[in-house]
Amino acid sequence: MKWIPQDIDQYLKAQEYIDTAVIPLIPVAFGEKMKQAASMSEFTTLLSTLLERQFTGRILLLPPFTYLTEDDYDNRLSELESWISCLKKNQLKHIFLLTCDSEWKMHEEKLTESLIWIPALPLEDLEGSQKISIIDSQVKQLLAIFMGKWHENG
Repeated sequence: MKWIPQDIDQYLKAQEYIDTAVIPLIPVAFGEKMKQAASMSEFTTLLSTLLERQFTGRILLLPPFTYLTEDDYDNRLSELESWISCLKKNQLKHIFLLTCDSEWKMHEEKLTESLIWIPALPLEDLEGSQKISIIDSQVKQLLAIFMGKWHENG
């Protein structure tokens, strides 16, 4: 379910069946890192959207957690943990953090939830259907991660 009014209405009616949240982690940078950040944003956004489609009715896709790359990592982490705490208070017991930013992977041990890091593939020169095909193959690989986590934690 997406973060849109119609899906939220459905979520509120079926809340007891939706136990998983996905938070896309989106970097924002300027200068020489701007294009790379935009590429990571596009890839993560497409990936999370197709992932939500695959698991409609089981996951809630939150708006992206967006941050400036120049900000202190510990401040980012503190804000993200605030989001996670709020989600847990609202009965979402499985939380997946989805990103293309390798900095999160380098600090993964500080995270309390499952980090899924996938390197961004350059999509800017591809047609829409080619982009979807590439992202879809990535989603298929993620299915096992989600299923495994659900079985592991009940």
